[in-house]
Amino acid sequence: MVLAALWFCCLLTTNYTLRPLRDAMAVAGGVEDLHWLFTVTFLVMLAAVPVYGFAVARCGRARLVPLVHRFFSLNLLVFFALMQGFIGGGSEAVQLWTARVFFVWTSVFNLFVISLFWSVMADLFSGSDARRLFGLISVGGSIGAIAGPTIGGALSLWLSPSLLPLVGAALLELSLAAMRRLPPRDPRTPNNEAEGAPVGGSPFAAIPELLRSPTLLGICAYVLLLTMSSTVLYFIQAQIVALSFTDDATRTAVFAGIDLSVNLLSLLAQTLLTGRLIRRIGLGWSLAVLPLLCALGFVGLALAPVLAVLVGFQILRRAGNYALSRPAREVLYTSVDRSQRYRAKSLIDTVVYRGGDALTGWAFAGCKALGLGLGGIALLAAPLAGLWAGVGALIGRRADASERATD
Repeated sequence: MVLAALWFCCLLTTNYTLRPLRDAMAVAGGVEDLHWLFTVTFLVMLAAVPVYGFAVARCGRARLVPLVHRFFSLNLLVFFALMQGFIGGGSEAVQLWTARVFFVWTSVFNLFVISLFWSVMADLFSGSDARRLFGLISVGGSIGAIAGPTIGGALSLWLSPSLLPLVGAALLELSLAAMRRLPPRDPRTPNNEAEGAPVGGSPFAAIPELLRSPTLLGICAYVLLLTMSSTVLYFIQAQIVALSFTDDATRTAVFAGIDLSVNLLSLLAQTLLTGRLIRRIGLGWSLAVLPLLCALGFVGLALAPVLAVLVGFQILRRAGNYALSRPAREVLYTSVDRSQRYRAKSLIDTVVYRGGDALTGWAFAGCKALGLGLGGIALLAAPLAGLWAGVGALIGRRADASERATD
């Protein structure tokens, strides 16, 4: 558990160390082109999933994780060389395209390495152990989410932001060291597979696997509704903060305060409550709590679309996701086979997730064009959250029943 938490901590520290550089690169690449960057990110996800599926089919876990990590580490070294001017001579055009590519790359990197991490966790832990320990493993991620911005901000101010890719590559190597020391799965647990055995099959098997599995279809619906609700709230947040504050410094401080509050609350809940709650109330309620909270939050925003309601809602929503919904969702993958854990899970965590972002962004713009205000859009999102809660309760109860039958 400690080694898994250390691995997760390194991954989240890497992500949050690179995020300030990514956001700066987004500005450098042209704010007016951000919608194209999001579109390109989604298309890159579509192209990357079968490539990743090919690697899953040919490599066992002991080879797959180093392959993925080393690929991204090599990318970071190339970005470092480009930012330093070692490649391309530091010309303005090279720097502009480096900024755009780095933004897309970071969005792809984050989702893939986190998805792979939780695939391995579902490989190593049985369903009962996952219910007990995934919350504590998530503590490592919360620590990384706090450490990452500190490292990124300090290096950017004291040295140079272009050094951050080197730090990210070093953290990925440290995460590999933790992964290699993980013990093999207990051979007495069900669904055990040979440690070094590749998954096999077709690189394009993710979609058929998803369509054949009621569990995976349920998770897919849950993730789609989650990201749709989150994106609606993100756009409402942007509107309210823009109306509440006129200067960038104050807006940045508000976002930083939300991030800090979310990470501290998540860390506290993961340490003291997550494992106990999942075992006591079951996966059904664990997956339904966040959507029900969001339904209430959207009703609150519909009645009072003001900054105080927004900040309180956003903190509770994100902390609830990190502390309860995400660990409970990852437990579901312990009941599917290895091929589905790696291939179909990656498809859900990347393409479905980013697809939900894109779909909701266009829907929000359409609602605004029709003349709906923030309160009206929030009210429309409330039943969406209610549907999300129903999906979570259904797939969670099915998983609990399956676990009891196995026991």
